[in-house]
Amino acid sequence: MAAYIMKNACSAIFALATATVLSSTAWADGYPAVQLVSTAKTVMGEDIVYPASGQPQVNAMVLTLVPGEKTMLHTHGVPLFAYVLEGEITVEYSGRGSRTFKKGEAFVEAMHVEHAGINLTEKPLKILAVYMGAVGSEDVIPVK
Repeated sequence: MAAYIMKNACSAIFALATATVLSSTAWADGYPAVQLVSTAKTVMGEDIVYPASGQPQVNAMVLTLVPGEKTMLHTHGVPLFAYVLEGEITVEYSGRGSRTFKKGEAFVEAMHVEHAGINLTEKPLKILAVYMGAVGSEDVIPVK
């Protein structure tokens, strides 16, 4: 049941995010929209898996990295939808290379592949991060 509720919550988040972006592409109800992402896989090809139990919870925040700043090495215990609002981020995936995401790009981050993001530019980076989990689940899990 929690997985069903979580999938519906995720659908609502994606609909809200796309409804706020203007485009010449028509949405089913005639509202202008641009699809940001539609996938069942993370950027590393993992299946997206929602927590099997617990009260569904969505945590949304804006992550900011100043030039040269790097996140800790980590994984995610829940699916993470990310949308680059400003700047760009290079994410280094342990043993799998790196990818750079720029302003206007959306992705579903790796869950079980260890990774760290870094702002290699001279401008601030801002990312809308939407974690889709359950009460008590770990959004970010530091790698020790």
